[in-house]
Amino acid sequence: MFRILGNRRQLCDGFSRRDWLHVGGLGFLGMGMADVLRLQDVSSQQAHGAPASGDRSSLDSTFGRAKRCILLLPYGSPPQHETFDPKPGAPEEIQGELKAIPTSVPGYQVGEYLPKISRVADRLTVIRSMTHPFPVHCTAYVTSGIPDYSPALESRPRDPKLWPYIGSVVDYVTSRRESGALPRVPRNMALPWKMNSRGGPKSAAVQAGPYAAFLGPAYDPVLTDFDGEGSRKSIKISPAGGKKHEVYDPYAGMKPDGRFTLAGAKRRDSVTLERQNRRNSLLSRFGQARRQLDRNAESQSFDRYQQLALSLLSTTHVHQALDIHQESDAMRNGYGMNLFGQSCLAARRLVEAGSRFVTVFWDEYAFLNTDWDTHWNHFYRLKDRLLPGFDQGFSKLILDLEDRGLLDDTLVVWMSEHGRTPKFNKNAGRDHWSRVYSIAMAGAGVGRGNIIGESDRLAGDVKSHPVSPKDILATILHLMGIDAHTTIPDRQDRPVPVAGTGVLRPEIFRGA
Repeated sequence: MFRILGNRRQLCDGFSRRDWLHVGGLGFLGMGMADVLRLQDVSSQQAHGAPASGDRSSLDSTFGRAKRCILLLPYGSPPQHETFDPKPGAPEEIQGELKAIPTSVPGYQVGEYLPKISRVADRLTVIRSMTHPFPVHCTAYVTSGIPDYSPALESRPRDPKLWPYIGSVVDYVTSRRESGALPRVPRNMALPWKMNSRGGPKSAAVQAGPYAAFLGPAYDPVLTDFDGEGSRKSIKISPAGGKKHEVYDPYAGMKPDGRFTLAGAKRRDSVTLERQNRRNSLLSRFGQARRQLDRNAESQSFDRYQQLALSLLSTTHVHQALDIHQESDAMRNGYGMNLFGQSCLAARRLVEAGSRFVTVFWDEYAFLNTDWDTHWNHFYRLKDRLLPGFDQGFSKLILDLEDRGLLDDTLVVWMSEHGRTPKFNKNAGRDHWSRVYSIAMAGAGVGRGNIIGESDRLAGDVKSHPVSPKDILATILHLMGIDAHTTIPDRQDRPVPVAGTGVLRPEIFRGA
């Protein structure tokens, strides 16, 4: 069952009385009256004169502008101070070791280890006033409409309380619009591996990542595996005991022969025509038997899962798209011969091949809390591998898409769970901080050289223009042609708004 509240081109004109009756029942889903009133207030403002006519025109022109989206998710959370919101005038105990450098946007600075990003800042919208109340690893909170969160949910990816990942929402809505047809390349894919699966012995307890929740596993992102080795040693300090380890970390540098493959899938050339025909026949008979049963949501999801699996076995399009070795050495080196850079290159190839939503994780490797989760060794980690890899891979992705004529209809988003504390802890690290942090967006109707919001002098609190992660979700969905008022039914057939309490932020389109 699929419902859309009002016209899907309605944008933010306000809810109908029937819509509000639906929303009135969302208290069962964790949405309080304050959230409902916030949505009502924003809708009312926009219906009575705001946005202005120019903004309304930009909203209409940007709806569905993004044919595809690449979401870059650095797990553990980059610091705002050393990336998009440096504070050169702050005390040394806040500013730290790194300085600020100018960018191609007059008056705007970034951290000194982002020289390449500084030169493409005029293609970006940077939001320096992101905020939410959960300073914990909360991947599912910032990438879904779920209104509340607890640390326990991060280790229970199949918890029934969770809501669908934004890529799963895009896949689900698109599938319904296209009458369930399977594309030649999955609409919703993720690189380089199952999130939190390579973080060492304790990673089994941390299972964060994007999942389809009540939409069923058929709408989970199609995962890849990375088969390759690191080429550079990186010093990592294990959380237990503080012991130092030298690890060949592919995020610091990888051997060029590394490859991406579909997770758990055999290549097409390993499946004979006879075996493929048997599988087709078996699937057909299975489908005939199942049609005699009640077709509830779970069985429909399972059926789609089987079809998707068979489709992946029978097509070469995905395998070809993942084959980064088809690119020139110059192109591969331009992205950086490290796992993040090569994952960005593979993501570009996937969206070129037809995937609608590709997620690139910058994940933990070998030991938890040793990558972007910089509770200790903050500056060593930033300077050794994190900032150089981010600088090269992100900037090259923007320029490569632009050179290919794809940036105008490809949305690129760099965001994470939260930011880092203004003050350093006793281990020379910055801890979790969600009161203010920064993200960056580009392409597909997003403003160019657009700096939104401001933090205070310490980058510790929002000074102006607070933006919620849910607002970013609503804006991404709008750009991808999905009204943020769209609802999907949960397991109890209750309408769940795809962006939760998020509202469209037209200022993101300013200067596009």
